[in-house]
Amino acid sequence: MKKYTYTEKKDTRSGFGAGLQQLGQTNPNVVALCADLIGSLKMDAFKAENPERFFQVGIAEANMIGIAAGLTIGGKIPFTGTFANFSTGRVYDQIRQSVAYSDKNVKICASHAGLTLGEDGATHQILEDIGLMKMLPHMCVINPCDYNQTKAATIAIADYVGPVYLRFGRPTVPNFTPADQKFEIGKAVMLNEGTDVTIIATGHLTWKAIEAGEKLAEQGISAEIINIHTIKPLDNEAILKSIAKTKCLVTAEEHQMNGGLGDSVAQLLSRHTPTPQEFVAVNDSFGESGTPDELMTKYGLDTIDIINAAHSAIKRK
Repeated sequence: MKKYTYTEKKDTRSGFGAGLQQLGQTNPNVVALCADLIGSLKMDAFKAENPERFFQVGIAEANMIGIAAGLTIGGKIPFTGTFANFSTGRVYDQIRQSVAYSDKNVKICASHAGLTLGEDGATHQILEDIGLMKMLPHMCVINPCDYNQTKAATIAIADYVGPVYLRFGRPTVPNFTPADQKFEIGKAVMLNEGTDVTIIATGHLTWKAIEAGEKLAEQGISAEIINIHTIKPLDNEAILKSIAKTKCLVTAEEHQMNGGLGDSVAQLLSRHTPTPQEFVAVNDSFGESGTPDELMTKYGLDTIDIINAAHSAIKRK
């Protein structure tokens, strides 16, 4: 098992803020819009350096999406920022009609996704957003795993022509990917090659997948670990190549089981090579108030849950 280490924990939303700041310095067409959450989305630096390219729309998320769609007509590249719940569920009609349907070059950037929003509770812990967004034609869906990958993703989507949903979070998590990485949309990242089981993880579950892989190695089980940062378009080739070797898999995500990464992988496998698959995800439930760690444990999204799922998948070969 390849050894991964980190020197610090950082929140992925700060990676978005750093990436947006860099874009402000290098791409004059990038503009930013925020729905009254500048500090929470870490958009302060972009605003300070580019006040003429920043638009505070207030608590009016639907208007923000409409304005962003309009700005693309003049050649601008708008990045919208608010919580994931407000970025998707609250404004789904505007995204569908004004952005996806007409293939507008809007970057919908969403923080505070999933259970790790924590104490704000079930109403704000959206766990359906990946499903909502991946079902829209033309929409690219990205869910990076740490600060460095989020920063790289933020910079990369400015060059991608078309609508993008970029999902990130509030808690600090191990920052272990390279600072100088090249982020390739739609290309999986192989974290560890293995032969007994494939673990496909996205977002905050990626580090937990690495921890699970280390524990499995101690038990004599060789886990192939893949970071899927782009859920749509999915890297079909990387997944099928891995499954051909291991013959079973686990998908791990901070999202509903229905409609998430695991769902996309299962569709792929059902068409090409039906394979025993276990899902580490929220099972048809809303969240609740609690610390991020408490919630990840209660809802079965912890390292031990990935380990147990790997054993179950192997038994089903």
